[in-house]
Amino acid sequence: MKFKEVIGQEKARQRLKQMVQEGRLPHAILLYGKPGVGKMALATAFASYLLGDLDAEEIHDSDPLKLRNEPSEKAAAMLKTWEHPDLFFSFPTIKLPGMSADHKPVSDDFMKEWRLMLGKDVYFTMQQWMDALGATTQQAIITAGESDALNRKLSFTSSQGGYKVVIMWMPERMNTECANKLLKLLEEPPTKTLFLLVAEEPEKLLETILSRTQRIEVKNIDTMSLQNALVAKRGLTEQDASRIARLANGSWQNALEALDSDNENKMFFDMFVSLMRLAYQRKMMELKKWSEKAAGMGREKQKRMLTYFMHMVRESFMFNFNMPELNFMTSEEEDFAKNFAKFINEANVMELTELLQKNIRDIGQNANAKIVFFEMTLQIIISLNRK
Repeated sequence: MKFKEVIGQEKARQRLKQMVQEGRLPHAILLYGKPGVGKMALATAFASYLLGDLDAEEIHDSDPLKLRNEPSEKAAAMLKTWEHPDLFFSFPTIKLPGMSADHKPVSDDFMKEWRLMLGKDVYFTMQQWMDALGATTQQAIITAGESDALNRKLSFTSSQGGYKVVIMWMPERMNTECANKLLKLLEEPPTKTLFLLVAEEPEKLLETILSRTQRIEVKNIDTMSLQNALVAKRGLTEQDASRIARLANGSWQNALEALDSDNENKMFFDMFVSLMRLAYQRKMMELKKWSEKAAGMGREKQKRMLTYFMHMVRESFMFNFNMPELNFMTSEEEDFAKNFAKFINEANVMELTELLQKNIRDIGQNANAKIVFFEMTLQIIISLNRK
């Protein structure tokens, strides 16, 4: 993975390179931003850059990495399959049925699946990772066993004589014990070791961990870069690419989903339409059935559905202002909003948003899903009648 393969994010790319060229590379960097903006792409490209997989134009006279002994061809060969001995990955895992009761799952248990995922595309979602693990209702976490494993690996010197790089994906999913152990590693980092934390919800990390990282917010991908990538990577016409790039709202994953007519958001849209119609009509028995259907999904999927519902509430509210440039909806969503938007107003938009945010937290904390969703339907009945 090279920097030139990252979609957009020119400022973030240059900032990372500049740290190296000026000899002021910190021991821990936090890359954070929304899903689909390319945080993992930047992390893997930067790791490849540090470990020697460089194009000729990336080597500057002022670049201290130019002096490394490892040939670029050798590094490129190892990084092609993500098996460089000085590159370590850490990510959320689940406990499989065959694991012993006292086993704490670690990334090494799933490294084959992880490398296969990275080999397909460095732009991937948590759901795609959960599918690769064969997870159903489990919530993936990073256990205390992970920090112990990292501690052991990093106690050895670099096998290639350069940096050791740790990429931790979704560090906000560390449990408390793991977070405290990682903090100790960050407080006394091994020599020439870089931690790259790739997060979507950095506010969930310990403040003491945040304080020991240099934070880089990865912004939405600019529309033109998305458009160019859709033309180059997916063979779209300029016109189709322009339409989808705008709809994607800065996310490569959103752009790909927009190309898939049978995507998850279509199901979420149908669930949202059904919920709002049933709530407006106060059909309690049907709402109970709707709640049971929603409760039957895995918790990760439930949280994504509620996040989509927040998107629809926001877009429906903005639709009332008759400013198309502020709306980001598919044609199907927009057709629904034409009649539905009048029910989302200043009196209930924040109430509905806070309700959905609360339910995402409750689901994440293993609350009873049937109760959460049925109570939510009752609150929506009340909110839709606020004027």
